[in-house]
Amino acid sequence: MGLLVDGQWRTDWYDTRKSGGAFERPATVFRRWITADGGSGFPAAAGRYHLFLAVACPWCHRTLLFRLLKRLEGVISVSFVEPLMLENGWTFAAPDPLTGARYAYEIYRRADPRYTGRASVPILWDKATGTIVNNESADIVRMLNRAFDAFTEDRTDYYPAELAGEIDALNARIYDTVNNGVYKAGFATQQAPYETAVKALFETLDWLEERLTRRRYLLGDRLTEADWRLFPTLARFDAVYYGHFKCNLRHLYEYPALWDYTRALYQKPGVAATVDLENFKTHYYGSQRSINPSGVVPLGPRLDFAVASTRG
Repeated sequence: MGLLVDGQWRTDWYDTRKSGGAFERPATVFRRWITADGGSGFPAAAGRYHLFLAVACPWCHRTLLFRLLKRLEGVISVSFVEPLMLENGWTFAAPDPLTGARYAYEIYRRADPRYTGRASVPILWDKATGTIVNNESADIVRMLNRAFDAFTEDRTDYYPAELAGEIDALNARIYDTVNNGVYKAGFATQQAPYETAVKALFETLDWLEERLTRRRYLLGDRLTEADWRLFPTLARFDAVYYGHFKCNLRHLYEYPALWDYTRALYQKPGVAATVDLENFKTHYYGSQRSINPSGVVPLGPRLDFAVASTRG
């Protein structure tokens, strides 16, 4: 995993000793915003911004989905790190043409030579000023949702004002117990915090199953930000989290409504191309040697997201 301390790279894993074996995700640091009018200092513009992403990373997956949904492929460029993340962290197959970096941590050092923290992805980079705008996926999807409307024909609003309160409430629970909950289970180093995380995870999955039995999507017939923030975790669940993170009380496909819902989102135009189960498995099983010391990647499971969904 690794991190930077005052700009120096160290190959440290997460330290769970002080938290009694519980995983605590560090806060993101770069939280600047791109706005349509440029009042933030970062005006929306075609060709100015770049996303550094990992196919395997669910937080990156959110941003890639919004770039797709909002038809911003020609507006915001993108490049990807390799699936294996070993002693140097996220790694590029060849030097990045924008920054010359071979590793993601070098991009952080370009933005702040004394940076302390994880060199995580996604990274939203400003080509004009040569710095990181934002590395928080929740912020990035909000920017992609609205700030670039002048540069796309898609006017879909996935965070409409009249649903904002409900979306925020769903996001809060789903983030804590599902999106980050699988990591709290997988990275726990003691039994009690592991069990707490797994129980909370499946309580929320049970709740989502019941909710989706009565609704097409999380908030009815309208797809919102909440759906697309949940989807990356569901897409990885059976292939990675069930086995690698020991989230194995039930498979996702044992939830009829949740499995049907996941397939419905997968079958939206363009979404299937963002789901690469082999890449996902290579990253998690091959990189996280504290959990899987051998680095052996399982062949299964065999999942078919293309089976027709009843949700249309």
